Amino acid sequence: MRTAISVLAIFLSFSVWSANTINFSWSVNAGPLNPHQTSANQMYAQAMVYEPLVKYTNGGELIPWLAKSWSISDSGTEYTFTLRSDVTFSNGEIFDANAVKANFDQLLENYDRLKWLDFIRKLDRIEVIEQFVVRLHMKSAYYPTLQELTLVRPVRFMAPSAMPDEGHTGKGIKAPIGTGPWMLEESILGQKDTFVRNPHYWGKTPAFERVNVFVIPDANARALAFESGEINLIYGAEQISPDTFERFRQRPHFNTNLSESLSTRVIAMNTAQSATKELAVRKAINYGIDRKSIAQGIFNNMESPASWLFADNVPYADLNLPIYDFNIEKANTLLEEADWKRSKENSYRTKDEKQLNVDLVFYGHDANQKAIAEVIQANLKKIGIKVSLISEERSRFYKRQKNGEFDLIFNNTWGTPYDPHSFVSGMRVPSHADYEAQKGLAQKADIDEWINQVLKSQDKHNRQTLYKKILTTLHEQAVYLPVTYLRVPGVAHKELGPLQMGAAVFDVPFELFIPEQ
Repeated sequence: MRTAISVLAIFLSFSVWSANTINFSWSVNAGPLNPHQTSANQMYAQAMVYEPLVKYTNGGELIPWLAKSWSISDSGTEYTFTLRSDVTFSNGEIFDANAVKANFDQLLENYDRLKWLDFIRKLDRIEVIEQFVVRLHMKSAYYPTLQELTLVRPVRFMAPSAMPDEGHTGKGIKAPIGTGPWMLEESILGQKDTFVRNPHYWGKTPAFERVNVFVIPDANARALAFESGEINLIYGAEQISPDTFERFRQRPHFNTNLSESLSTRVIAMNTAQSATKELAVRKAINYGIDRKSIAQGIFNNMESPASWLFADNVPYADLNLPIYDFNIEKANTLLEEADWKRSKENSYRTKDEKQLNVDLVFYGHDANQKAIAEVIQANLKKIGIKVSLISEERSRFYKRQKNGEFDLIFNNTWGTPYDPHSFVSGMRVPSHADYEAQKGLAQKADIDEWINQVLKSQDKHNRQTLYKKILTTLHEQAVYLPVTYLRVPGVAHKELGPLQMGAAVFDVPFELFIPEQ
């Protein structure tokens, strides 16, 4: 654990306090900042340097960004983008259709490592129409194309001159040169990364000149550094504990804020094995969980109780479906009617001499999952369900998800801007937790076909109808136990001005901070 003293030593060694500086922290270094790759690149940092054609905003609205307009063919297989003509990369290199094509060609060269994204699988070729007009040709219609073009990786743009002379960006880049408001100035392994304003930025110039990002792996040490003034911003999921956030929220000299609901903590229930094969049992579990107590007791209301698989601010998910509220009487009635009987001598229900027992699998190093699991165990005991908690290491936890080795297992939604399309797309894939959870349903083939249809539909009303079928069926069949909606917290010193929240999990909107006058 890094102590406050060691953090202070790093701070004094590498930074002079400036009113024009944001001093942030993260658990690891930013990484090589390859826009076309995942680990070890940190998403918040990639989003500082690289920009998309289309931007995702709060509420799921898509707005022009590096592309100022676009059109879609009637077939849904051609996307023509008219680019801004006033954009250059941070090295002064022009951003145009050739640069866009060069980046997408690199993605296709690295197809095997990037095919996890449906857009990459659907992309056929890129055509330069004019200097500032480019056309994407898709193998088949795929409505989430625009939404996936908002992602922080791998569909953002670097200067062609920074690409490798041989091979492709999957093997590395020369330098992280993008069009974004920030440039990486310095990176010191295990200590800090420094970003400065891009002098060639086409958009509004950030109010602050630089962002220092100190490497502080431990949340408690990060909080101490914030209190002592060594850093002036904490932002992001898992970067601050709920207790600490609540404590800082009471301090008048700190600004705090929470994002909209960005993803769902959810537990998948296996419809193909154990007692969870029974709809009555799955519904009783949903009625038997006190989500409000979890949101308050574990997260200090930093997260809110989840009523559905997706929050109603997710596109196509505002369906006002009936809620499985906390109702012990309803849960007991469902189990009694399903012949799960409870005797005075036994705390747990039985049927045909078999005890009502389910396994709940969680990742052992996730303190939140462990705490939630213990609450669920206590809640369900009250309605006569025995819950056996199984703690697994990361690799074994994901193996259980993929192989269907679970009765109940933790499984978050992907979050904005991936929800709902990316999450439901994965439901069709064998060796996936959601597929495994659903495969015992009589409606499974219908669900998969509705997903196939919705992903290629070019009609918004038709998509709404299909999503309603998908989400209503999963809700009525109680495949999932939604627990809480994850909201990203932020806390800042007053000198940074009002704290604005990003629209996606990976957003840290440094460029929106305005110094307090």
